[in-house]
Amino acid sequence: MGYYDDHSQNRFREQKGNRGGIFFASVFGAILGAILVIIAIPALSNRGILPYQIETNNNNAVESATSDNQNVIQKQIAYDVNTNTTKAVEKAADAVVGINNIQSSSFWSDQEAGSSGEEAAGTGSGVVYKKAGGKAFVVTNHHVVEGATKLEVSFSDGTKIPAKLLGSDVWTDLAVLEVDADKIKKVAEFGDSDSLKMGEPVIAIGNPLGATFSGSVTQGIISGLKRTIPVDINQDGLIDWNAEVLQTDAAINPGNSGGALINIAGQLIGINSMKIAQNAVEGIGLSIPINSARPIIDDLEKFGTVKRPYMGVDLKSVSEIPAYYQEEALKLPRNINYGVALRQVVPNSPAAQAGLKELDVIVEMDGEKINDVIDLRKHLYQKKKIGEQMKIKYYREGKLKQTTLTLTGDTTQ
Repeated sequence: MGYYDDHSQNRFREQKGNRGGIFFASVFGAILGAILVIIAIPALSNRGILPYQIETNNNNAVESATSDNQNVIQKQIAYDVNTNTTKAVEKAADAVVGINNIQSSSFWSDQEAGSSGEEAAGTGSGVVYKKAGGKAFVVTNHHVVEGATKLEVSFSDGTKIPAKLLGSDVWTDLAVLEVDADKIKKVAEFGDSDSLKMGEPVIAIGNPLGATFSGSVTQGIISGLKRTIPVDINQDGLIDWNAEVLQTDAAINPGNSGGALINIAGQLIGINSMKIAQNAVEGIGLSIPINSARPIIDDLEKFGTVKRPYMGVDLKSVSEIPAYYQEEALKLPRNINYGVALRQVVPNSPAAQAGLKELDVIVEMDGEKINDVIDLRKHLYQKKKIGEQMKIKYYREGKLKQTTLTLTGDTTQ
């Protein structure tokens, strides 16, 4: 016999009825919301609010809102990029100028008989390193200005002004020009090339291939310190000098010669001079260290030439002389196959006053073995000064002799 609870049943019916009402109300609300959205979208779209998207292109961000390609709103945001590299370039770039080498020629003779003119024989780069007394001074390469009848300095805006050659040195491939300072905006700050480290970042600035690419900037690292590069000064096929240079993989092309190699602080640490350009060689640029260049620059600016010690002799390496003449003409012992033979001694020169004569063979200077002409010049130019004495050992007629020579600076070798 069961017990029937009428109150319980009424409560069940009450709850069931409430759930049904809630369900129908929810459905109605969803339908109404959908209708409102459908009505609202065209109005929002026409106002350029929907849809919203962001597109990026390089360093600029473009925000755009479109609707059927109508009513486009764009906002462009430019990034202000500041890195150590950009700061270094900003500091030094305006101190780098172009150099135009103008030479006499018969350029117009094909068009006008009997006429003559001048044309640009080549272009290079230079670095403004000093301003004083209304003048500015520019360092560049000797080979950039060689043979010029006129010289011009050019700027990135196309302005050109005449330049005067103060001095040039074939041994170090350096030259100094003078210009009016009115157009000069910046002067390069000297750095310390002796403190450079392998792998240190560097930047080359110059005018590769002429004015079209003026002010070009390339970046690399120090690939080598105190590299020794053989140089044939007089183009006779014989090595006359070993130039000490910095090696970098920063791109250095024709026209970059004479331009700046700077460190990450924007300081001048080298004068770009030459590039090994062979099919199998890539990324070897060479630059004259600024610590080596500064004494040369000072002399060229002040005197128009480099004040080097002078001996007064004409030289030839024993290694370049056939063995027959080593024995028959120079009378050298058979075990002596090195040294420097004197082909000529200038009268009244330091060498003549020290008793040296033609066919003498120098084998030692100040206790240092002299193998060839390069060794002799390196010792003379880099280790001795005008007015100093130099002890020399030499062979004459097969006998080893010794003398002391007092260097002068009357001229250069």
